[in-house]
Amino acid sequence: MIKHAEWLIVGHSKDFPNRIGRTIRLNDKEIAVFRTSENKLYAVENSNPHPKGGPLTEAIVSGHYIYDPLRDWKIDLETGLVQDPDTGQVKTFAIREDGEEVKISL
Repeated sequence: MIKHAEWLIVGHSKDFPNRIGRTIRLNDKEIAVFRTSENKLYAVENSNPHPKGGPLTEAIVSGHYIYDPLRDWKIDLETGLVQDPDTGQVKTFAIREDGEEVKISL
């Protein structure tokens, strides 16, 4: 059986400025949403996979990466993979703009 994605409206396009993280709470999940300078949206779980954890919304956006200054980690927004020499992965979510609405699929 194929499960059809459910797209949930999380805001309007203007709510997501370039290179600034925003926290979205959906059900029991906290998601960090970023818009790159190339105007592309990404959504990841708002929890650094570092052993000491921490939120990712304060990260610095550069290209399709974020840099967490608290843990000095670089994370790929497309795959969620932590970059060498560190290891780990953060969960990513599908995100899209539909007109002026921003939607995330869980």
